[in-house]
Amino acid sequence: MDMTTLSRDEIIRGLNQAKSIQQDPHNTVRILFSPVKITDENIGDVFNIYSKIDKDDFDTVVVIESQPGSAVKKLPMPSFKTIETPFGEVMANDKLRNDFCDEDDDFFINDDAFDENASLYDQLMILQCALSDFSVLSIQITDENSFIVKELAYALEEIMASKNALLVFCCEMSGVNQNELELVNSYYQTGNMSALMNYLNSGESSIEGVGAFIAGLIVAGKWGLKLSFSSSDENGNQNILAGFAEMQRQPILG
Repeated sequence: MDMTTLSRDEIIRGLNQAKSIQQDPHNTVRILFSPVKITDENIGDVFNIYSKIDKDDFDTVVVIESQPGSAVKKLPMPSFKTIETPFGEVMANDKLRNDFCDEDDDFFINDDAFDENASLYDQLMILQCALSDFSVLSIQITDENSFIVKELAYALEEIMASKNALLVFCCEMSGVNQNELELVNSYYQTGNMSALMNYLNSGESSIEGVGAFIAGLIVAGKWGLKLSFSSSDENGNQNILAGFAEMQRQPILG
């Protein structure tokens, strides 16, 4: 399936159906983990995670994806002023892009890693149906070294904390690797960042977009968010990294 084959009505219908069967009310969702490529096999998961947000929740979306070795610059951001999908144009958040360039020397406005295969295109078509109006920033990770990933995560944490923004991290892993996800999640839950970074540097991960995934975990941890991921289906084919991170529910005192 190519995302361009779906109409706006089909996507909205999928989002509404997913929203209608949500069992528990959720708090504010700040982070989504979405598949690198949206396909027939994972579109249900995509509808589920994007249904966690409402039309007027955010005015900015930052889409983070890994493309190792695709450019000399470590953390390039495409230079487009607008980006067009079959559903129309989306404005780039130029001010936010410049904020990241000012934050650290590894952020660059550079198009070398940006092409028609970017996950951004798939995410935008869903976002255009899930949100009323928003601007977008695309950040690509071309070097998944732990130093670069931590640099990105800390910049996102600092710059985006007070903004009305959604972060979308593009990554995926087959359900046959459920044990690996449980291991990584245990590092996250116990705050064992050194183990998380060793895992990233080991090169043994089966995650596509591991740099984006780890950056998302770091930001979620810094913001004190609660993570929820998909469970593997019986065939082990489901992307078990489809998930979201929401604000923790606070106990009622008194």
